[in-house]
Amino acid sequence: MMVTLRELVPEDAGELLRLQHQLDQESKFMLLEPDERQASLCQVKEMIESFLVAETSILIGAEVDNHLAGYLSVRGGSVRRNRHSAYIVIGIQKQYQGNGIGAGLFREMDIWAMNNGIVRLELSVMTHNQAALALYIKNGFEIEGTKRKSLIIDGEWVDEYYMSKILPKEKRIEDQI
Repeated sequence: MMVTLRELVPEDAGELLRLQHQLDQESKFMLLEPDERQASLCQVKEMIESFLVAETSILIGAEVDNHLAGYLSVRGGSVRRNRHSAYIVIGIQKQYQGNGIGAGLFREMDIWAMNNGIVRLELSVMTHNQAALALYIKNGFEIEGTKRKSLIIDGEWVDEYYMSKILPKEKRIEDQI
């Protein structure tokens, strides 16, 4: 299986929207329920454009056979006090999980973040999502705390871990490879 990792561009809007709808259908670990995503193709294109012009944000796609199999969004702060910090969201189609796509996306993110002044990466993950939790810990994230009763899924309360990874600002990742 050949995987191509690259920054997404506005022309990827249709593929990204297709992938997001598929992830909403096949996983209860994403934020939106299957019928909740209301974004239009035009809105997704505008969202991708906003990532391209933001100095502290990037949208990376994982492509398999000319289709997006996963993505990672990094949304950085927009003011001086938080521009070193970014919140991430990752989604990988079920059929491609366990094939190194997540690790590849995180590697690309780390290189980009260290070259763009990002020091803190953060995310939240449902406490029972063991596969994601293992991926995050393997890639240097640590649990900072628990967001109790953070979500309601199928009528049940779900807790989330808040996790972060601190990157050394003074080193560039290319120097470490």
